[in-house]
Amino acid sequence: MSLRADAQRIMDAALKAVLPKTAVAKALEAARFGPGRLVLVAAGKAAWQMAAAAVRQLGGRVDSGVVVTKYGHSKGPLPGLEIYEAGHPVPDENSFRATQAAIEAVSGLAEEDTVLFLLSGGGSALFEKPLIPPADLDRLTHELLASGADIVEMNTVRKRFSAVKGGRFAALCAPARVFSVVLSDIIGDPLDMIASGPAYPDSSTEEQARAVAEKYGLTLTEEMRALLAVETPKSLDNVETHITGSVRQLCLAAQEECRALGYAPVVLTASLSCTAREAGAFLANIAQYHHGGGQKLAFLAGGETVVHLTGHGLGGRNQELALAAAPGIAGMSGAAVFSLGSDGTDGPTDAAGGYVDGSTAQVLREQGVDIFAALKDNDSYHALEKAGGLIKTGPTGTNVNDIAALLLES
Repeated sequence: MSLRADAQRIMDAALKAVLPKTAVAKALEAARFGPGRLVLVAAGKAAWQMAAAAVRQLGGRVDSGVVVTKYGHSKGPLPGLEIYEAGHPVPDENSFRATQAAIEAVSGLAEEDTVLFLLSGGGSALFEKPLIPPADLDRLTHELLASGADIVEMNTVRKRFSAVKGGRFAALCAPARVFSVVLSDIIGDPLDMIASGPAYPDSSTEEQARAVAEKYGLTLTEEMRALLAVETPKSLDNVETHITGSVRQLCLAAQEECRALGYAPVVLTASLSCTAREAGAFLANIAQYHHGGGQKLAFLAGGETVVHLTGHGLGGRNQELALAAAPGIAGMSGAAVFSLGSDGTDGPTDAAGGYVDGSTAQVLREQGVDIFAALKDNDSYHALEKAGGLIKTGPTGTNVNDIAALLLES
């Protein structure tokens, strides 16, 4: 149980370092608001936590506002703010209602007014006013999620069909100033791609959007093809943006906790970007080389993997990564792999990720579970559940990509 306990301590320390309470407070130290009204708009999986931190710091300075977050992520009322919960990863009617409320909240503002815009991952689905019929948007979102497209490719396309993405929300706020605080969930922190960049000039082009659509064979109506050709704002003169919290901080905090537990930690990357199965197999390969060396080692990787849907099971990228590592470390004493989504949600499940060790493969074999068949069916959730390997945190209040780790006790 020592490896599992160590894994839990590492995850707890990493998450604590990227919680919005500290990150938002730090960003607001640089805020200089005008003499007019202050309207707060928060969107994303961490929206409620970010809004709560802002209200706590600013006191009664906030005049009004709208918060939209994922179902189950609100912690209750906030003074002067309308709270909405909505669909993720596929937008729903509540996404549209909340976004319309936000648009109305910033309409008619004057130059001396300010919009405090708090943005976190998940905003692409939660903060949406589509320019196409909801049924077409629903189909497009499902196709993108199943295609294996990375988050930049997905957002390059999605912002073309939205009235608020790709800098369009900031344009709606004008002439008011926008003070934007962003909690990054994308590798490299591209501000125009995080939640599809509602308040940042869009660097993507119609040619790139069309190329993504062709690459993955997306179903496009004539209306959607026409919208692909409409350029998004390439400059915005009413926005000041502060990025706070990222996967790099997640990795550094995990590294410090590993060191405190006696491991020699190595951060392999904060830019992990491959399939979940490849990442899990790679960590197992590292274990095969270093296992038995007589030293406590920890290998850390932050980023975001993808899953290619080949079956009809239940799971998420972090669970699939962990399960994919299990065959490679089978029988190894003192070896474990875990992978965690920092937002506390992994795919359409109630798990945040998965944990496996040298005994997992045998435990599943005894229960009649074929790991490779489970992976083919994308059914990592039920396999890990049988092995006691599900990691459940509940909503964490933050969202800065994922972290995976290989722990070796000797």
